[in-house]
Amino acid sequence: MNAYEIVLKSREKGRPTALKYIGSIVENFIELHGDRRFADDKAIVAGIGTISGMPVTVIGIEKGSDTHDKIAHNFGCAHPEGYRKAVRLMKEAEKFHRPVLCFVDTSGAYCGIGAEERGQSEAIAMSILDMIRLKTPTLTVIIGEGGSGGALGLSAADEVWITETSTYSVISPEGCASILWKDSSKVAEASECLKLTANDLLSLGAAERVLAEDGFSDSFFAGLKGEIYEFFKEKMKIPPEQLAEERYRRFRKF
Repeated sequence: MNAYEIVLKSREKGRPTALKYIGSIVENFIELHGDRRFADDKAIVAGIGTISGMPVTVIGIEKGSDTHDKIAHNFGCAHPEGYRKAVRLMKEAEKFHRPVLCFVDTSGAYCGIGAEERGQSEAIAMSILDMIRLKTPTLTVIIGEGGSGGALGLSAADEVWITETSTYSVISPEGCASILWKDSSKVAEASECLKLTANDLLSLGAAERVLAEDGFSDSFFAGLKGEIYEFFKEKMKIPPEQLAEERYRRFRKF
């Protein structure tokens, strides 16, 4: 597939959402709500659970599965309170030295007037900063669209993994084409230029692992669960200060 075909695949109807990943990988999941400042943003589903008995904090950007569900979750476009909820749970995870697992699938953070009034850019910036500083293991898995700052706000992790037909980009191909060529029909050319595919990101060092999707079968989720468990098991052996320093150096390389 070319880059634009992968873009379309990442947005495909019926693709597993964050809640599917959480339900397939995390045991005893308990959802927690609210940023303790304004509201509970349903675009970000977050809580605690276990993976093969290991306590974890899980944060996922949820797009929704059907029309009613998509509206309820704001099509996966988070408000500032969503990122502040995520930061609240990350800091709680740090306190109890629980690993933090993030699932990212969003076209971008919500850009409405209310979100801007409540400090959208500041909320994303603080989420990035606080995530880099966390003294507990972190992992982000991109499971569909990894769009703009909306994705980066939950991707300042020890490692970023991405499924083979997902994307991760500073801007949508449509937005890029409109800015560079003043012509949104050039979306295929923009997709190639943005280097947003899993293999592009792996070669650039923006992602550490590309996950073969295997049709999103039960064996895919079982295998991913085992890999996540082993990843956290190894990272838990590293001193907390060293974890934060290595994460900082990872992003300085960019």
